[in-house]
Amino acid sequence: MKILALSGSLRAASINSALLRAAARLAPPAVTVSVCDGLGELPLFNPDLEASPPGAVSTFRAHVANADALLIASPEYAHGVTGTIKNALDWLVSFEPFAFKPVALLNASPRAHHADAALREILRTMAAAIVEPASIAIPLLGAKLDEEGMVFDPAIAAAIQASLSTLHEAVILHRASTNASFSVASSQ
Repeated sequence: MKILALSGSLRAASINSALLRAAARLAPPAVTVSVCDGLGELPLFNPDLEASPPGAVSTFRAHVANADALLIASPEYAHGVTGTIKNALDWLVSFEPFAFKPVALLNASPRAHHADAALREILRTMAAAIVEPASIAIPLLGAKLDEEGMVFDPAIAAAIQASLSTLHEAVILHRASTNASFSVASSQ
């Protein structure tokens, strides 16, 4: 199973990006987590470009289409989502392979509840299948842990692994229900 991880931060020392890299290292054997590079390369969303999207957008969309699920970690800026994650999601609004895709959210700061709520609203509006049991808050703000520290902290590593296992199970159930729906529709 392939999970595409999206960080809403472009900072080199981003705790959200470190969290996603730690998740890639802690993924169960049947799961591959790839952290998406290049969200900062996406041009500002422009509906006029949708018919013939720029190369960076086409590449991003191909990664999303090839993923079985998305894992998103994004900081809160001024009680909202970052421009980085909002712009990336805007490029997926009318992208059919995104609809009903399983998505889990990792919140590196439980105090960032405004952005978390806004991100959930955006994703629900876009018809994402938010996997609530896999969407967790991990209190990393102020913990002074880097990627390595997260991987080797027993409580944090266990939380990340549980989230990924739950997302993996949700994807399996999602596939089964999609295949069942397709079989029913085909037989009618």
